[in-house]
Amino acid sequence: MRKFVLFTFLTLFSVVNAEAQTPPRDSTALYKKRKTIVAVGASTFYVASVSWLYTAWYQGYPLTGFHWKSDVGEWLGMDKLSHFHNSYQNGNYGYWMLRWAGVNRKKAIWFGGSWGLIYATTIEFFDGLSAEWGASYADIIANTTGAAFFISQQLLWNEQRIRSKFSYHPTGFPQYRPDLLGENALENLLKDYNGHTYWLSVNIHSFLPARSKFPAWINIAAGYGATGMIGAYNNPPEYEGEPLPHFDRTQQFYLSADIDWTKIKTGSNVLRFVFKLFSFVKLPFPTLEYNNKDGFVFHPLYF
Repeated sequence: MRKFVLFTFLTLFSVVNAEAQTPPRDSTALYKKRKTIVAVGASTFYVASVSWLYTAWYQGYPLTGFHWKSDVGEWLGMDKLSHFHNSYQNGNYGYWMLRWAGVNRKKAIWFGGSWGLIYATTIEFFDGLSAEWGASYADIIANTTGAAFFISQQLLWNEQRIRSKFSYHPTGFPQYRPDLLGENALENLLKDYNGHTYWLSVNIHSFLPARSKFPAWINIAAGYGATGMIGAYNNPPEYEGEPLPHFDRTQQFYLSADIDWTKIKTGSNVLRFVFKLFSFVKLPFPTLEYNNKDGFVFHPLYF
């Protein structure tokens, strides 16, 4: 759950982006107010959420000197993809917020695009001081890659032609390890990697000639998921003295259609806000899956 706070960071503050990016005629005073809103809001949330994280997750566990811990291979790589996705998405929201506040394009890309990475680095520092965890090189690499993925596209194309997206479906695995995979629907959403899928959604139109009539909002998406996991590295034979069923830990690869919400034209500021807020969501579509257990599997609708 600690790692999913990255996902909500800046998302909560993206409400300030409900208006269009076009500068108002008399913009100096307005942008000054907006910058104050962004600075105070983001700073307050940063301090409050980091304080909450420390109290909720680290307080009560013994502290040690700063140390590293290898967690490569945990959850068949799903944990690292969540780091990548969260860092990317928070950079996206950070950029939008700074542009809304009148910050110039280059500064908004670098500073806004790095906000998720900055926040994630704070959490890694706490991990490194906790005897229960430890800072992770792999987490830092995933966080940095997610931020760089956003920043590089914005610098190169001034848009996100390839978006990191997320989808989730409930599974039956949390019943076997509720302590690890969640005890209710919300915790399942946050903790059960068996139901997560992380996608790279490619906007086809953006790679075609400008004269192309291909719809600008149609994407194609490649996804990765994993299933059969009731432990981080392997599945335990029992839980609280009760035997557990055997599950094959299986990697899953997906190919599907998608929609780029931000390419849908609308005159409504409210709809523009909604489309941007939920731009991270991969919509359900017919999907082709490949896994090393069942081979190719077709899903009429997959989320």
